[in-house]
Amino acid sequence: MSCKLTILVDNTVKKGSDLTAEHGLAIFVETPDSSFLFDCGHTGIAWNNAEKLSVDLSSVDFVVLSHSHYDHAAGFPSLLKYCHPKAVYIGRNFWQEKFSFDKESNQYLPKGCGFTKSDLVAWGVEEHECKDSLKLDDYAQLFTNFDRHYSFEHIPQKFVCGSAKESDCFDDEICLLLKADDGIALVVGCSHQGILNITATVKKRTGLPVRRIIGGIHLNGEGQERMDRTLNELKRLDVRDFNLCHCSGVNVPGRVSVGTIIKLD
Repeated sequence: MSCKLTILVDNTVKKGSDLTAEHGLAIFVETPDSSFLFDCGHTGIAWNNAEKLSVDLSSVDFVVLSHSHYDHAAGFPSLLKYCHPKAVYIGRNFWQEKFSFDKESNQYLPKGCGFTKSDLVAWGVEEHECKDSLKLDDYAQLFTNFDRHYSFEHIPQKFVCGSAKESDCFDDEICLLLKADDGIALVVGCSHQGILNITATVKKRTGLPVRRIIGGIHLNGEGQERMDRTLNELKRLDVRDFNLCHCSGVNVPGRVSVGTIIKLD
Protein backbone atom coordinates (compact mmCIF):
# COMPACT_ATOMS: atom_id res chain seq x y z
CA MET A 1 0.00 0.00 0.00
CA SER A 2 1.27 3.47 -0.87
CA CYS A 3 0.56 6.71 0.99
CA LYS A 4 -2.61 8.52 -0.05
CA LEU A 5 -3.62 12.14 0.48
CA THR A 6 -7.08 13.69 0.04
CA ILE A 7 -7.51 17.47 -0.07
CA LEU A 8 -10.45 18.20 2.25
CA VAL A 9 -10.26 21.98 2.04
CA ASP A 10 -8.47 24.48 -0.18
CA ASN A 11 -9.08 27.96 -1.62
CA THR A 12 -10.53 26.49 -4.82
CA VAL A 13 -12.97 23.81 -5.91
CA LYS A 14 -13.77 22.51 -9.37
CA LYS A 15 -16.74 24.17 -11.08
CA GLY A 16 -19.94 22.16 -10.66
CA SER A 17 -18.67 20.26 -7.62
CA ASP A 18 -20.87 19.88 -4.54
CA LEU A 19 -17.77 20.37 -2.36
CA THR A 20 -17.01 23.68 -0.63
CA ALA A 21 -13.87 25.83 -0.70
CA GLU A 22 -12.52 28.33 1.81
CA HIS A 23 -9.26 30.19 2.43
CA GLY A 24 -7.43 27.40 4.21
CA LEU A 25 -5.92 23.95 3.97
CA ALA A 26 -6.80 20.51 5.34
CA ILE A 27 -5.41 17.22 4.05
CA PHE A 28 -6.38 13.69 5.09
CA VAL A 29 -3.26 11.49 5.03
CA GLU A 30 -3.21 7.70 4.95
CA THR A 31 -0.03 5.68 5.32
CA PRO A 32 0.19 1.89 5.72
CA ASP A 33 0.57 2.54 9.46
CA SER A 34 -1.83 5.36 10.34
CA SER A 35 -4.46 7.88 9.26
CA PHE A 36 -4.18 11.52 10.27
CA LEU A 37 -4.88 15.11 9.32
CA PHE A 38 -2.36 17.66 8.14
CA ASP A 39 -4.02 20.98 9.01
CA CYS A 40 -7.72 21.57 9.68
CA GLY A 41 -8.78 24.59 7.64
CA HIS A 42 -10.66 27.50 9.18
CA THR A 43 -14.37 26.96 9.76
CA GLY A 44 -14.86 23.19 9.80
CA ILE A 45 -16.35 22.84 6.32
CA ALA A 46 -13.52 20.40 5.66
CA TRP A 47 -15.45 17.82 7.68
CA ASN A 48 -18.56 18.30 5.52
CA ASN A 49 -16.36 17.75 2.47
CA ALA A 50 -14.90 14.65 4.12
CA GLU A 51 -18.37 13.12 4.38
CA LYS A 52 -19.08 13.81 0.71
CA LEU A 53 -15.70 12.28 -0.21
CA SER A 54 -16.39 9.17 1.92
CA VAL A 55 -13.44 9.96 4.17
CA ASP A 56 -13.91 8.27 7.55
CA LEU A 57 -12.85 10.86 10.11
CA SER A 58 -13.31 8.35 12.95
CA SER A 59 -10.09 6.73 11.71
CA VAL A 60 -8.02 9.84 12.49
CA ASP A 61 -5.26 8.84 14.91
CA PHE A 62 -3.74 12.31 15.39
CA VAL A 63 -3.52 15.80 13.87
CA VAL A 64 -0.54 17.76 12.56
CA LEU A 65 -0.85 21.56 12.50
CA SER A 66 1.71 23.14 10.17
CA HIS A 67 1.56 26.47 12.06
CA SER A 68 -0.89 28.39 14.21
CA HIS A 69 -2.54 30.67 11.64
CA TYR A 70 -6.34 30.42 11.68
CA ASP A 71 -6.65 29.12 8.10
CA HIS A 72 -4.70 26.00 9.04
CA ALA A 73 -5.57 25.42 12.69
CA ALA A 74 -8.88 27.08 13.66
CA GLY A 75 -10.91 24.16 12.29
CA PHE A 76 -9.49 21.79 14.91
CA PRO A 77 -12.12 22.34 17.67
CA SER A 78 -14.96 21.49 15.26
CA LEU A 79 -13.18 18.22 14.37
CA LEU A 80 -13.90 16.94 17.88
CA LYS A 81 -17.56 16.55 16.91
CA TYR A 82 -16.51 13.80 14.50
CA CYS A 83 -13.62 12.08 16.24
CA HIS A 84 -11.26 12.30 19.19
CA PRO A 85 -7.63 12.31 17.99
CA LYS A 86 -5.14 11.12 20.58
CA ALA A 87 -2.67 13.92 19.96
CA VAL A 88 -1.87 17.16 18.17
CA TYR A 89 1.62 17.74 16.77
CA ILE A 90 2.80 21.35 16.69
CA GLY A 91 6.01 23.38 16.32
CA ARG A 92 7.85 25.60 18.77
CA ASN A 93 6.05 28.73 20.01
CA PHE A 94 2.79 27.54 18.48
CA TRP A 95 0.83 29.25 21.25
CA GLN A 96 2.35 32.68 20.65
CA GLU A 97 -0.19 35.29 19.53
CA LYS A 98 -0.26 35.90 15.77
CA PHE A 99 -1.26 39.09 13.94
CA SER A 100 -1.26 40.53 10.44
CA PHE A 101 -1.31 44.25 9.63
CA ASP A 102 -4.40 45.26 7.67
CA LYS A 103 -3.89 48.37 5.51
CA GLU A 104 -7.60 49.13 5.13
CA SER A 105 -8.30 49.32 8.86
CA ASN A 106 -4.74 50.44 9.72
CA GLN A 107 -4.50 47.95 12.56
CA TYR A 108 -3.15 44.55 13.46
CA LEU A 109 -5.75 41.81 13.17
CA PRO A 110 -5.49 38.52 15.10
CA LYS A 111 -4.56 35.55 12.93
CA GLY A 112 -4.11 32.83 15.55
CA CYS A 113 -5.72 29.42 15.90
CA GLY A 114 -8.50 30.55 18.26
CA PHE A 115 -7.95 27.94 20.98
CA THR A 116 -5.40 27.51 23.76
CA LYS A 117 -3.08 25.02 25.38
CA SER A 118 -5.58 24.81 28.26
CA ASP A 119 -8.31 23.88 25.78
CA LEU A 120 -6.27 20.89 24.62
CA VAL A 121 -5.93 19.73 28.22
CA ALA A 122 -9.66 20.13 28.79
CA TRP A 123 -10.40 18.15 25.62
CA GLY A 124 -8.06 15.34 26.68
CA VAL A 125 -5.83 15.73 23.64
CA GLU A 126 -2.08 15.24 24.05
CA GLU A 127 0.33 17.89 22.77
CA HIS A 128 3.58 16.86 21.08
CA GLU A 129 6.10 19.51 20.05
CA CYS A 130 8.44 18.99 17.11
CA LYS A 131 11.73 20.79 17.81
CA ASP A 132 13.81 19.40 14.93
CA SER A 133 12.44 16.14 13.51
CA LEU A 134 9.90 13.71 14.88
CA LYS A 135 8.87 10.28 13.62
CA LEU A 136 5.12 9.68 13.27
CA ASP A 137 5.27 6.16 11.84
CA ASP A 138 7.50 4.12 9.50
CA TYR A 139 6.37 6.21 6.52
CA ALA A 140 5.94 9.71 7.95
CA GLN A 141 7.96 12.19 9.97
CA LEU A 142 7.82 15.87 10.86
CA PHE A 143 10.56 18.41 10.24
CA THR A 144 11.26 21.96 11.41
CA ASN A 145 14.10 24.34 12.38
CA PHE A 146 14.84 25.26 8.77
CA ASP A 147 18.09 26.87 7.64
CA ARG A 148 18.14 30.02 5.52
CA HIS A 149 19.76 29.05 2.23
CA TYR A 150 18.06 31.67 0.01
CA SER A 151 18.18 35.32 1.07
CA PHE A 152 15.54 36.40 -1.46
CA GLU A 153 12.90 34.30 0.33
CA HIS A 154 11.58 36.86 2.80
CA ILE A 155 8.66 36.87 5.24
CA PRO A 156 6.30 39.81 4.61
CA GLN A 157 6.60 42.52 7.28
CA LYS A 158 2.84 42.47 7.89
CA PHE A 159 3.17 39.23 9.87
CA VAL A 160 3.96 39.83 13.55
CA CYS A 161 3.63 37.88 16.78
CA GLY A 162 3.46 38.33 20.55
CA SER A 163 2.18 41.22 22.63
CA ALA A 164 5.09 43.36 21.41
CA LYS A 165 4.09 42.56 17.81
CA GLU A 166 7.60 41.68 16.74
CA SER A 167 8.37 40.34 13.26
CA ASP A 168 7.19 36.76 12.98
CA CYS A 169 9.95 34.34 12.03
CA PHE A 170 7.44 31.45 11.94
CA ASP A 171 9.54 29.12 14.04
CA ASP A 172 6.29 27.25 14.75
CA GLU A 173 6.21 26.07 11.13
CA ILE A 174 6.57 22.33 10.59
CA CYS A 175 6.35 20.17 7.46
CA LEU A 176 5.54 16.54 6.79
CA LEU A 177 7.87 14.10 5.02
CA LEU A 178 6.40 10.98 3.40
CA LYS A 179 8.23 8.07 1.78
CA ALA A 180 7.63 8.19 -1.96
CA ASP A 181 9.25 6.91 -5.14
CA ASP A 182 13.04 7.09 -4.75
CA GLY A 183 12.95 9.95 -2.27
CA ILE A 184 10.63 12.14 -0.24
CA ALA A 185 7.25 13.77 -0.74
CA LEU A 186 7.24 17.08 1.15
CA VAL A 187 3.88 18.30 2.49
CA VAL A 188 3.77 21.97 3.51
CA GLY A 189 1.12 24.31 4.88
CA CYS A 190 2.17 27.80 3.79
CA SER A 191 5.99 27.68 3.57
CA HIS A 192 6.27 31.05 5.30
CA GLN A 193 10.00 30.47 5.85
CA GLY A 194 10.44 29.88 2.11
CA ILE A 195 9.82 26.71 0.15
CA LEU A 196 13.40 26.70 -1.11
CA ASN A 197 14.78 27.05 2.41
CA ILE A 198 12.53 24.22 3.57
CA THR A 199 13.34 21.94 0.63
CA ALA A 200 17.09 22.54 0.82
CA THR A 201 17.12 21.92 4.58
CA VAL A 202 15.20 18.66 4.26
CA LYS A 203 17.46 17.45 1.46
CA LYS A 204 20.64 18.34 3.36
CA ARG A 205 19.66 16.84 6.72
CA THR A 206 18.03 13.66 5.46
CA GLY A 207 20.46 13.01 2.61
CA LEU A 208 17.43 12.13 0.46
CA PRO A 209 16.03 13.95 -2.57
CA VAL A 210 12.70 15.77 -2.34
CA ARG A 211 10.85 14.45 -5.40
CA ARG A 212 7.37 15.93 -4.84
CA ILE A 213 5.93 19.00 -3.09
CA ILE A 214 2.33 19.05 -1.88
CA GLY A 215 0.53 22.04 -0.35
CA GLY A 216 1.08 25.79 -0.16
CA ILE A 217 4.29 27.58 -1.16
CA HIS A 218 3.22 31.19 -0.51
CA LEU A 219 3.81 32.70 -3.94
CA ASN A 220 0.33 34.20 -4.24
CA GLY A 221 0.71 37.90 -5.05
CA GLU A 222 4.36 37.56 -6.00
CA GLY A 223 5.50 38.66 -9.44
CA GLN A 224 6.11 36.23 -12.28
CA GLU A 225 9.89 36.71 -12.00
CA ARG A 226 9.90 35.56 -8.37
CA MET A 227 7.62 32.65 -9.18
CA ASP A 228 9.77 31.52 -12.13
CA ARG A 229 12.94 31.86 -10.08
CA THR A 230 11.51 29.74 -7.28
CA LEU A 231 10.11 27.01 -9.52
CA ASN A 232 13.31 26.81 -11.57
CA GLU A 233 15.37 26.45 -8.40
CA LEU A 234 13.05 23.73 -7.09
CA LYS A 235 13.57 21.79 -10.30
CA ARG A 236 17.34 22.31 -9.93
CA LEU A 237 16.98 20.74 -6.49
CA ASP A 238 15.53 17.68 -8.31
CA VAL A 239 11.87 18.22 -7.40
CA ARG A 240 9.97 16.42 -10.16
CA ASP A 241 6.27 16.61 -9.23
CA PHE A 242 4.06 19.35 -7.83
CA ASN A 243 0.61 19.25 -6.21
CA LEU A 244 0.28 22.90 -5.17
CA CYS A 245 -2.69 24.69 -3.62
CA HIS A 246 -3.89 27.21 -1.03
CA CYS A 247 -1.43 30.18 -1.00
CA SER A 248 0.71 29.01 -3.93
CA GLY A 249 -0.70 31.30 -6.60
CA VAL A 250 -2.63 30.64 -9.80
CA ASN A 251 0.08 29.97 -12.36
CA VAL A 252 1.81 27.13 -10.56
CA PRO A 253 2.35 23.58 -11.83
CA GLY A 254 0.14 20.74 -10.70
CA ARG A 255 -2.54 22.97 -9.15
CA VAL A 256 -4.92 20.90 -7.01
CA SER A 257 -8.20 21.76 -5.27
CA VAL A 258 -10.78 20.37 -2.86
CA GLY A 259 -11.40 16.69 -3.51
CA THR A 260 -8.09 15.95 -5.24
CA ILE A 261 -6.62 12.55 -4.32
CA ILE A 262 -2.84 12.12 -4.50
CA LYS A 263 -1.28 8.65 -4.38
CA LEU A 264 2.42 8.16 -3.71
CA ASP A 265 3.99 5.10 -5.31
